Amino acid sequence: MLQRPTFGELFMPKLVTVLREGYGLVGLRADAVAGITVAIVALPLSMAIAIASGASPERGLYTAIIGGFLVSLLGGSRFQIGGPAGAFIVLVASAVDRHGIEGVMLATLMAGVFLMAAGLLRLGTFIKFIPYPVTVGFTAGIACIIFVSQVKDLLGLTITGKEPAAIVPKLEVLAHAIGTITPAAVGLSLVSIGIIAGTKRWAPSVPGMLVAVVACAVATFALGLPVETIGSRFGGIPSMLPAPALPALSLAKVEAVLPDAIAFALLGAIESLLSAVVADGMSGRRHRSNCELLAQGVANIGSALFGGIPVTGTIARTATNVRAGARGPVAGMLHALFLLLFMLLAAPLAAYIPLAALAGVLAVVAWNMAEREAFATLIRTSRGDAVVLLATFLLTVFRDLTEGIVVGFALGAALFIRRMAASTGVEANAPPLVPGDRADSAGPRTPYDPSLATDERVVVYRLSGAFFFGTASILNAVLDRIADKHKALVIDFSAVPFVDSTAANTIAAIGHKAAKHKVRVYFTGASAAVRHTLLAAGARRPEVRYRQNIEDAVGEAHSV
Repeated sequence: MLQRPTFGELFMPKLVTVLREGYGLVGLRADAVAGITVAIVALPLSMAIAIASGASPERGLYTAIIGGFLVSLLGGSRFQIGGPAGAFIVLVASAVDRHGIEGVMLATLMAGVFLMAAGLLRLGTFIKFIPYPVTVGFTAGIACIIFVSQVKDLLGLTITGKEPAAIVPKLEVLAHAIGTITPAAVGLSLVSIGIIAGTKRWAPSVPGMLVAVVACAVATFALGLPVETIGSRFGGIPSMLPAPALPALSLAKVEAVLPDAIAFALLGAIESLLSAVVADGMSGRRHRSNCELLAQGVANIGSALFGGIPVTGTIARTATNVRAGARGPVAGMLHALFLLLFMLLAAPLAAYIPLAALAGVLAVVAWNMAEREAFATLIRTSRGDAVVLLATFLLTVFRDLTEGIVVGFALGAALFIRRMAASTGVEANAPPLVPGDRADSAGPRTPYDPSLATDERVVVYRLSGAFFFGTASILNAVLDRIADKHKALVIDFSAVPFVDSTAANTIAAIGHKAAKHKVRVYFTGASAAVRHTLLAAGARRPEVRYRQNIEDAVGEAHSV
């Protein structure tokens, strides 16, 4: 019988795990390099996201410094980088519009309490059950909203009155102001985007976002360009952290911001766990989801106390951390300290940064967030997944992010039930496969060979039943442990009637990881529909080979 994990196993921060494994100067040096690399990326992003959210730029830095430090100190992922995220721009901007920045700080503090409760109640596992089309849909929707929110600064438009938060009224106002374009702002925006795109293609080791912002700031100062800067709009940023203080509290205010706090907590949980999963896939490690939620809760409370906005795990910065060679959470803690050092020493220089350059940075972020290939693949490969994807996307863009997630999840669940009902059937004289039974149901049957499942060089796994978003994480945990320990891995799909896109992406990731460790991967017995879904998710040669049955796959594996 499997023993339930203890409280310590669920909530022990990864920092403790890393220190117990042994941590020396080599690890510290690697983490310092990764930390400063991520800080260079986070510096312009944190300010840009805060401005786009309707807050002042220093609040983005407070969030990255305090929130980022606490996420790494207490989190359940070795490589997670916390801070302000583009996904929150829509929610925070709307909350600022309704409740002011004090209301956002209170909602952030309340969201932190909710996230801590979710972690202690061990809800992290359930949050990972959100279907893949829903995550792609709301991410693409957020990307569209972020881009539209930057059009004003990208073009240097002059708008009389307050810019609307809703996308349709915003587009109408922007269209009426099109005659107020500032050529210098357009030029700076294009230069910013061009530098970021160019460095990514031809000099990927160069921090394109920072180079773009610095270059545009120098050009603005040297040429005296007539564009808005951080200094002209906000008066610069302070050179120190504020003293911690509770936001204004009252029962009426708590009731007013409660929906925003719930939305912050829901999106923060989803984003942070998605980011942790991405880090797992890149590094081969496994995060502790409930520990991560607890840390995210503490980080949001800390951010609110220091005047920050919501904190979550950030996929782009976390991926940068892994690629930069981080060894553990110390890299994330150092990234926060490097940002603090910038505030202490170089804050006055930020006043010269043109808002058009930061808008260019966010335009690139929106483009990268859109997940265009995944969006197109889901539209092409499955009508049901396309319905879920488009419903989530359109509701996110034109209605509300939370509404989009809830409706998308409900549609995904309904679609799954319909598919399960359609795929369920009883075949006469075909009991489940067990030792002593016969193998494949189609064609001549051969006796079941128990050695296929116990061979020391080749491991065979038979899947049975529907493989969907609710079971993907379970199978991933099982296969992940053996993906790099054998000569060949054979996964038999003979008894699998249906695979959805979430499960297919999980299986494809297992195949990619095994291939990196020189493990040959074979899929056998897959029906035409299952094979089509797996291929669409990227489970294809040379990482994965498809064979008719287990015997053919095992025979080929031994002959190599």
